[in-house]
Amino acid sequence: QVQLVESGGGLVQAGGSLRLSCAASGSIFSINDVKWFRQAPGKQRDLVAGIATDGSTNYADSVKGRFTISRDNAKNTVYLQMTSLKPEDTAVYYCYALLGLQLGDRRRFDYLWGQGTQVTVSS
Repeated sequence: QVQLVESGGGLVQAGGSLRLSCAASGSIFSINDVKWFRQAPGKQRDLVAGIATDGSTNYADSVKGRFTISRDNAKNTVYLQMTSLKPEDTAVYYCYALLGLQLGDRRRFDYLWGQGTQVTVSS
């Protein structure tokens, strides 16, 4: 079964740091574009950062200069390093990836969401 698993969330004080991980597992032959989203209670799910297959990145204005997205292709893992955290960063963080799926002798591409990891920043 192919899945994306986020980890690294937790409770941190304002100004602190966390590193989130998004690991792909199962019968995959590639992990392509990956995005991190977040959703606070009662709000819509918003894009935080993205990283393409070539390593190019993009960020929401609210996190530029504080968050860094990176990838380790050998580990099929994407990271989100979060620094100078603020209470308004509190949310469930989700990764969303375009995966190359190996289905027997066939291949196809599909998008997959992770289950989310809670980040809580106290003031």
